[in-house]
Amino acid sequence: MRDAAALHRALAEPGGEVNVALSRETAELVSRLVDARARGEEIVVSPANADVSPTEAAVLLAMSRPQVRKLMDRGLLEFRKVGTHHRIRVSSVRAFLEAERERRREAMAELAAVQNELGLTE
Repeated sequence: MRDAAALHRALAEPGGEVNVALSRETAELVSRLVDARARGEEIVVSPANADVSPTEAAVLLAMSRPQVRKLMDRGLLEFRKVGTHHRIRVSSVRAFLEAERERRREAMAELAAVQNELGLTE
């Protein structure tokens, strides 16, 4: 809250540059956002309880909408129906990404172990 107020006060001042003192936590968050923007990545800021359509979830997950539907059908991505429309919570997208990241880490560790076992490493 303190950081938000400080930012708003600094942005209310005229000029092309902003000087403000931020907590380390907020500065790290801003740094990650600036780095992502510099890499040309899309930045999405949304409340965790916000709902998105399967098409929007596909953009967030960097995959096709049919692939998102497969994940929904397999129970890997939680969703709800609003009338005839499917809605996915942003928190569900994030949970899937975290689970997928862990699954990939484990798969890479297994692959490295097999490479070592077969003597395929230098």
